Amino acid sequence: MSSIFITGSSNGLGLGLTRYYLQRNAKVFSLSRSGCPLQHESLQHSCHDLADLDGIAIALQALLPKNLDLVILNAGVLGDMADLADTSMTQIQQVMDINLWANKIIVDYLIKQQIKVRQLIMVSSGASVNGNRGWGAYSISKAALNMMAKLYAHEMPDTHITAYAPGIIHTRMQDYLCQDVDSEKFPSIKGLIDAYQTPDMPDIDTAAARIAQSFAQCLNHPSGSFLDIRAL
Repeated sequence: MSSIFITGSSNGLGLGLTRYYLQRNAKVFSLSRSGCPLQHESLQHSCHDLADLDGIAIALQALLPKNLDLVILNAGVLGDMADLADTSMTQIQQVMDINLWANKIIVDYLIKQQIKVRQLIMVSSGASVNGNRGWGAYSISKAALNMMAKLYAHEMPDTHITAYAPGIIHTRMQDYLCQDVDSEKFPSIKGLIDAYQTPDMPDIDTAAARIAQSFAQCLNHPSGSFLDIRAL
C-alpha cells in the first residue's frame, strides 16, 4: 500500500487528489485548515492553518509515518488580484507564508525527522514564469517555490523533487478570477474566462486523475525541475 501525504485536502485539487489515491487503495495522510470532507479507513487527517508557521511541526508529529512514497505540497492561496504597487507588505507576507515558508517548514521536518520520501511534488503555477499583471504576490511566491525545489534537490539526493504546474482547474480560485476580476485591467484573465465551464477547465476529479498519472513522467526529468503538465 502506497503512503501519500497531501496538504490542502479540504477542497480543490488537494481534495481531488485525496479522493483519487483513496480510490486506489493508498494510505493518505492529509493536512488542511478546515478539514477533509472525506471519510475513509485509509485516510488520516490533521487540521492546521499553514499561516500558523510555528504550529506546523506539532501538527505533523501526530500525523506522518516514517516512510512516504509521495508528498504533494498543494496548499496555497492566491491573494487579491491587484497591481503590485497596490499590494501591501502585509498581504504579500500572508501569501508568502502559506505558499512558500510553510512548505519550507514541512520539508525541513521531513529531513530532520529522517522521514524517507521517494517523490516530492511542490505545486507551483504557470504564474511563476509568466509575470502577468495582477498576479503579484502569488507569482512571486510560486517563482520562489520553483527555486526552493531546485535548492532542496541538492540536499535530498534520495528524494525526487519537482515544482509542478498543474494547469487550470475549476476551483474556487477560478470562480473568483472569472467572475470577480476586471479582465480589461488584467488581460491574462480573458483566457481563463474563455476556458471557464468548458473541458479546458476540468473539475477537480478529472484534473486529479490526469495530474496523478503524470507524476511518473516527472521522474524522467532532473530532480529540482520546474515542469508544467501542459508540456509533459
